[in-house]
Amino acid sequence: MGGTTTHNTNNAHGSHSHNAHNGQKEAHHHYMTYEGLKNLEARLEELKTTVRSQIAERIKQALAFGDISENSEYDEAKNEQARVETEIAEIEAILKNVKIIDEDDVRTDIVNLGNKVRIQNIETQAEKHYMIVGSYEADPLNNRISDESPLGRAIIGKKMNAEVEVLAPSGKIRYRILEISKF
Repeated sequence: MGGTTTHNTNNAHGSHSHNAHNGQKEAHHHYMTYEGLKNLEARLEELKTTVRSQIAERIKQALAFGDISENSEYDEAKNEQARVETEIAEIEAILKNVKIIDEDDVRTDIVNLGNKVRIQNIETQAEKHYMIVGSYEADPLNNRISDESPLGRAIIGKKMNAEVEVLAPSGKIRYRILEISKF
């Protein structure tokens, strides 16, 4: 795709190539839109400031009750603290390997990350619109599908009017790509 930028300035087509010097694979890249990056950074900031301080206050209040061996408030707050710290670590790891989908470089001749596609179910003639995004931004209920989803994998790299087949719980579904655009 060539149309992404990253915090560590890797090329968007930078697949999981082997490092010639030590034979190790590069880290998995997390593709996302600029909007997705800003949302993720905002979530990280919220967790590190507001949420951490709220949990610290809950722990402080629970400790004021005395004996922590049978203190469910303390246990719940500590469990929440562990969950939040895990989420912070996960977001930080994603941000280290994020690649931004550069809308100016998104092509419309083939389906790729950063495209909006209109597809048609060949059997029912029903049409749907989807935005192709990285897995972290996927939200199928809002028509944002991952390039790693079954439908995303089927249409990535395909041209307009191509037909694809997707294995769904109800069986095989055939789609035709009607339109490819930028979102």
